[in-house]
Amino acid sequence: MVPDPDAPMCSAKGCRAAAVWVLAWNNPKLHTPERRKTWLACEEHREYLSKFLGVRGFLKDVVKLEDWESPGTSPSAG
Repeated sequence: MVPDPDAPMCSAKGCRAAAVWVLAWNNPKLHTPERRKTWLACEEHREYLSKFLGVRGFLKDVVKLEDWESPGTSPSAG
């Protein structure tokens, strides 16, 4: 099956899988505390990308993509 080119894809290098998770992060040396950058992750790469950001102290929140995109909801600024 060919992935939908408009569907969100995992941010892991070389991965073409559909994204399921949003990893919200910021680099405190570059960003204000409330700023959130995002990476997308498939099920397979969620833990790897979370650890990568976590050991650097950048990871702020991990949210299901469907919850992040839900209208009228605002993800935790954690």
